[in-house]
Amino acid sequence: PAEMVDNQEMSLLEKKVAEQIEYYFGDHNLPRDKFLKEQLQLDDGWVTLETMLKFNRLKSLTSDPAVIVESLQKSKTGLLEISEDKTKIRRNPNKPLPENNEEYRDALKHKTIYMKGFALETTLDEIKEWFADKGTVENIYLRKGAQKTFKGSIFAVLESEEAAKALVERTDVKEYKGNEMIVMMKDDYFSKKVAERKQNRVEAKAKAKSEKEDKQKQAEDEELKSLNDQRGCLLKFSGELGQISREDFHTVFSDHARIKWIDFTRGAKEGTILFHSNAQEALQKVREAKGGEDPKVKEQVVQWEVLEGDVEMETLKKIIEDQQESMNKRKGGRGNSEDTVNTHAEQASPKKRPLESNGQRTVALFLYDFL
Repeated sequence: PAEMVDNQEMSLLEKKVAEQIEYYFGDHNLPRDKFLKEQLQLDDGWVTLETMLKFNRLKSLTSDPAVIVESLQKSKTGLLEISEDKTKIRRNPNKPLPENNEEYRDALKHKTIYMKGFALETTLDEIKEWFADKGTVENIYLRKGAQKTFKGSIFAVLESEEAAKALVERTDVKEYKGNEMIVMMKDDYFSKKVAERKQNRVEAKAKAKSEKEDKQKQAEDEELKSLNDQRGCLLKFSGELGQISREDFHTVFSDHARIKWIDFTRGAKEGTILFHSNAQEALQKVREAKGGEDPKVKEQVVQWEVLEGDVEMETLKKIIEDQQESMNKRKGGRGNSEDTVNTHAEQASPKKRPLESNGQRTVALFLYDFL
């Protein structure tokens, strides 16, 4: 290898060139630089200056191989060697990369700091220059967002844990170009982020619970309103009803009131009719049409009772549940044609079938009329 030159002052350009190349071959970049690692395999670790000058940041500093040679000869780090013919460079074999084990990663973590507050247009060179009198910084990692743009925060690796802790305590790092800076050890930053995420999860869980409770209360309020809106609309019937069907009840009332729902199973001795309007008025209209007598169903005597109070409310609640169950079964039906839904509804729930004034079962969203 060519001899290094001692006791010569480096120009600003030479200093920048040496630092840039030493960064490329340094502990932080080399392990993750796929291209450079491939080049090292070709010639016992040697890389031509021609190849190095393809690296953008170096190319922006100089395009002259002689400047690179001069810069590295004056560098005091001893990290790089120059070939005898001064056309190639390599990392000094006596300064191998540290073994990437848990101990190394732990030490690296403890000498790394987090800083936030840089303007988004701040460049790496500006940050390096700002750090120049604040300690020996081995590496600066600009944190970037989804669009690969600078987020305004960095991780900086110092020469030791002590140096990192000392930098965090400095007062002259608390502000950058008028911006207040957040400065802390990387460990503390990650602990803070973990705590924030945990708090966010707690808050999200609390919010979800609150929203669920609000929806439940809203549903309860709507149900109560629905119940209150339909008070006075329930008519109970009882008697020997063995041969009587829902359609027979519908026939009795079809000219006088609209039926919303009949809760009755053939063979039962009682059931309930829910009207769109007042049940007492519906019964009265039928009585008047029958000359003042209670209406019979298929010539069978039936006892009629307009429900009130707690019994009315409990019956309405049951009907709402039955209607919701019927709707849910319809939604889970195998087809969406009217015939298919009708058949499915009848099979799924033979005793819960809505009736409308035309004597047909309603198929679509009869529930929305109710709820």
